[in-house]
Amino acid sequence: MVTSEPLRAGPGPVGVVPSEAGGLLDVLSVAAVVLDAEGRITLWSPQAQDLFGWSPEDALGRHAAGLLVADEYVDLVLELFAKVMAGGGAWAGVFPVRHKDGSSRLVEFRNMRLEDEHGGVYALGIACDETVLRGVERDLALSVPLVAQSPLGLAVLDTGLRYVLVNPMLERINGLPAEKLLGRTPHEALPFLDTDTIEASMRQVLDTGVPLLDQYGIGRTPADPDHEHAWSGSYYRLEDPGGRVIGVALAVVDVTDSYRAAREATEARRRLGLIARASVTVGTTLDLERTARELADLVVADLADLASVDVLDSVLGGGVATTPGPRTGQALFMALAVATSYGTDAVRAADPVGERTTYPAERLVTRCVSTGRPVLVPRITGADLARIARDEAAADLLRREGAHSYLAVPLTARGQVLGAVGLLRTRNPLPFDQDDVTLAGELATRAAIAIDNARWYQHATDTALTLQRHLLPHPPPRAAGLQIAYRYQPAVAASGIGGDWFDAIRQPGDKTALVVGDVMGHGVHAAATMGQLRTATRTLADLGLDPARVLRHLDHITAELDGTMATCVYATWDPHRSRCRVALAGHPPPVVVRSGQAPALADLPAGVPLGAGGLGDAGFTSTVLDLLPGDRLVLYTDGLVETRDEALDDRLDLLLSLLADPDLPPEATCDRLLAALRHRDATDDVALVIARVLPRPPTTGARPH
Repeated sequence: MVTSEPLRAGPGPVGVVPSEAGGLLDVLSVAAVVLDAEGRITLWSPQAQDLFGWSPEDALGRHAAGLLVADEYVDLVLELFAKVMAGGGAWAGVFPVRHKDGSSRLVEFRNMRLEDEHGGVYALGIACDETVLRGVERDLALSVPLVAQSPLGLAVLDTGLRYVLVNPMLERINGLPAEKLLGRTPHEALPFLDTDTIEASMRQVLDTGVPLLDQYGIGRTPADPDHEHAWSGSYYRLEDPGGRVIGVALAVVDVTDSYRAAREATEARRRLGLIARASVTVGTTLDLERTARELADLVVADLADLASVDVLDSVLGGGVATTPGPRTGQALFMALAVATSYGTDAVRAADPVGERTTYPAERLVTRCVSTGRPVLVPRITGADLARIARDEAAADLLRREGAHSYLAVPLTARGQVLGAVGLLRTRNPLPFDQDDVTLAGELATRAAIAIDNARWYQHATDTALTLQRHLLPHPPPRAAGLQIAYRYQPAVAASGIGGDWFDAIRQPGDKTALVVGDVMGHGVHAAATMGQLRTATRTLADLGLDPARVLRHLDHITAELDGTMATCVYATWDPHRSRCRVALAGHPPPVVVRSGQAPALADLPAGVPLGAGGLGDAGFTSTVLDLLPGDRLVLYTDGLVETRDEALDDRLDLLLSLLADPDLPPEATCDRLLAALRHRDATDDVALVIARVLPRPPTTGARPH
């Protein structure tokens, strides 16, 4: 084995290289014996003593045949000896030799004749133990084909990390013949691989003697320069029989197939995980913009560096979406969301959220929505950027930020194209591929369903809200003896518009009817039912009926509206008597705020909800409340005081405390109540009416009764 260290000799001629103990000859322990022409032993090596057991004193001067050969073989040995000495050539073979201990051992011999300067002849016998020799021969016979025919790439490098042995399989793996490797280091011979890591691993093994197993590497070699391969390499230190470090051995196996399978399995798990996250993070609400943001945030976490979600303007407000198919012409988009995986100026190249932009047919996103098919640009060119970016400045920005791969997938729901998701890679070095197209398409389809639900919900909500606001009174009515303020706030969470309503109705004799009601349920149906009950209430109010009788009529009407139920508070105000008659139909009691007293809930019979039926006239009772100038009557729906996480009693106490300021005008009081009691995520509507009793004007005639 060649060593990397400079060869240095001790005292003696230059160029003599001493061998350290433990070499092959030491393993064989070759013995040397010289016989004279008579067959007497004249030279006897220490190895001969080790092999035969006889010391030089025992052996020198004695006939070798008598000392070493059993009686039955003496004649044969003498015959062979005579042939060698007569110049008949060397003799080689295995022969049983008698050991000093009396045992017989098979010994491999090489016998040859020697001549000295005086013409004298001698016989030189070289011998070693036959068992040891056969073992060495067997090891060599096995090791050569084992290395040459091994399915593993095998190499031996010296302590300077220079190749000294390369088997055919490693030649095929590297795509280089052995002569391109032998005498060179990995760094010199394999510059296309991560040789820094390879050589560092080898040095570690040389220094520690601890093998390194299954060290994975990835790269391309001349054997297959167009495809990436994976290898598993194991390193172990080589030592000679004397323990001297002579190099490092390398065993390499191509594990590309298993590596690709493992990578594909990992990628499949990642994709499934991303789809699973999409099912719980995209479409959590029926809010169009929020759903788009959830989709954009999801894809930049694992799929793209920049994502934009744009919808066709035609689908907003309940418009008809685009049916996939060949089209020409421009498209009007509205940007719903933009997200990036890291802080980058590339975000400024996207359309600002909320902005509407018209793009021509040659734009890739226009082609995506027109055909209803993904558009993949694995490697972006300058011409591609002009069809991706919204303008030349945006194209320059994307170029500076390193945009190199683009993918647009349509947002398709129920056979209709709603818009598109645009994806860019800037930092991620890998181009988008067909697997990414499949994954992005799956995510876009899931998000499109949520976006479609959100847009139809938004349309239905807007319709219901428009209907409801159209049915509610707008300017506060002028009522005799009362100052009236009111508020209506729809639900802000995704539960839909409710059926809350309020009214102030003039009646004969300067009277005023105050009404607050709440139809159970949400949406257009609740708003339409509210409109019917409000119309019926105004008709009944014009008859001047007692509040309890009005509620009984409303109960009959509600019962005929296909299972609808509602709550209601109905009050009539008589300014001439300063008296208010109030009846409840399962509705929260009004608050009475009297001058000089703490606000209090009116102690009234609760009644039953409208449409519950079954109690007839007994279900509703009118109660008289006498009110003085400055007193206030507060009517409201349960959306003002009921929440999911707070006790109703606590909320009512808060309501009463907020009404404790007698000098606050009704309009300001409405604002104060809503600011303090209305939650940002409220799931129910609120209708609120505050009526303040005004001082009675002076009169000259008798007060009517």
